Amino acid sequence: MNGPHRSEGAHDFEGAHGNAHGATDGRRDDEEPGEHREGGTGGHRGRTGSKGHRGPAGSGGRFGPPGGAAAGAGRSGAVPGPRIPTPRTSVEDSGLPLPARADLGDLAPVPPLDLSHDVLKSLLGAWALTACSAAETAAVEEHLGGCGACADEARRLREAVGLLHQPESLDLDPGLRTRVLESCLRRRPPRIPVPDWAAPYDAETARLDALLQDFKDAEWRAPVELRWFENDLPASRRTTVAGVIAHLLAVDGLIAAALGLADPLARAAGPAGAGASGPAGRTEAYWRSAHLPPAHAVRGAWREQSHALVRTVSFTGGRTGGLPVSYGEFTLPLHDAMLDRAFECWAHAEDIAKAVDYPYAVPTPRHLHRMIDLAARVLPTVLAERRRAGLSEPARHTPHLVPAGAPGRSLRLEIEGDAGGEWLIPLDSPAARGSAELEVARVVLDGVEFCKLAAGHVSPEDAAAGQEGDRRAIRDVLYAAASLSRM
Repeated sequence: MNGPHRSEGAHDFEGAHGNAHGATDGRRDDEEPGEHREGGTGGHRGRTGSKGHRGPAGSGGRFGPPGGAAAGAGRSGAVPGPRIPTPRTSVEDSGLPLPARADLGDLAPVPPLDLSHDVLKSLLGAWALTACSAAETAAVEEHLGGCGACADEARRLREAVGLLHQPESLDLDPGLRTRVLESCLRRRPPRIPVPDWAAPYDAETARLDALLQDFKDAEWRAPVELRWFENDLPASRRTTVAGVIAHLLAVDGLIAAALGLADPLARAAGPAGAGASGPAGRTEAYWRSAHLPPAHAVRGAWREQSHALVRTVSFTGGRTGGLPVSYGEFTLPLHDAMLDRAFECWAHAEDIAKAVDYPYAVPTPRHLHRMIDLAARVLPTVLAERRRAGLSEPARHTPHLVPAGAPGRSLRLEIEGDAGGEWLIPLDSPAARGSAELEVARVVLDGVEFCKLAAGHVSPEDAAAGQEGDRRAIRDVLYAAASLSRM
């Protein structure tokens, strides 16, 4: 959400389309087949140290004492074996190459055992836990094909096992960082705190950076589809993950220029980018530059700039919140511009997460509420632009704009959820005052659904809205919300 406007085009940054992050085989690009990532809870051994080589049994195992002698050996000199056997040496831990599949020959099928019905029924629990031998498994599964009662029992046991072994993500809780920081700040307040209006930008850039930190070249080149609404019609373009970060870097440069910091467009595009203005123009100029950083380096340039922005507004003590930031065709105060950049960072982080098939959480309710509030405050200006562009018509009984500050026809926007609230949107003039007495329509939306609509990710027709009142006013407001973002 770049206020009423957002950059329009997209460029295929570096052109190549890579594999999505977290491919279906569960390996990262730098892992070999059979290699287990750290942090897993299963029994598969990871390769550590000198390929995790373990000595033979009796050479000092994981459970036995050094040398393999059991504690309390007799005085006669005889050394009994360890009470608990040491782990067997696996070919995977020995450093030797694994045999090729062709060298193993054809594996002979395991013949099922000839067991009675009662014995097979008693094995169902072990079978559900995959604790049966190969022969027992073959016998049980052959029996399940002809015994309906055992098949029903086996299905119930498998479902119960699924409930006992819920899949757990190895990723940290997204709210862990916020809780840790809040706990630390309660004990020792920061000497130079981040202004309250810059906190959403600080949080969203940190979350996106955490998503990007393990990306390899394949993920940086993964195709990303950017969607927005323009002239009430859906539009989309394809770029890459690196292209999205380059776009964020270029548009965040508007705030950097307003604060007197180095503009990344001047470094990348040189004189060619001097005349570029607005999000769309700056993005296109940056993408066309011949001096773009490599795909993996654009993250560092973007993160360095986001840190510089937060540090600068923090050192000023928050007194720069009213500084005007020019977006080309319009201007926002710095505190709203930082909130706009936080919203866009989240929206494009979801684009990236979708491209690499990775989950991404929504912002905290207090930050999400501020993003919704900014969108609601900008809606009257967008409605006026739609009228000037001929995309909507004024009401029949109010063909002219009402005077500034005067009450006018209003739509009540109700946002549900923890980040929700109510806003009266003036319909006849951006300078009019919302009036409950002149309310002509009402729209109810979920908070996240409204933000997806404002980001252009959901069409006005598909938005799950509760609506009542003037249909023309409702349509204008929903399409105005969808056009808040053009990319």
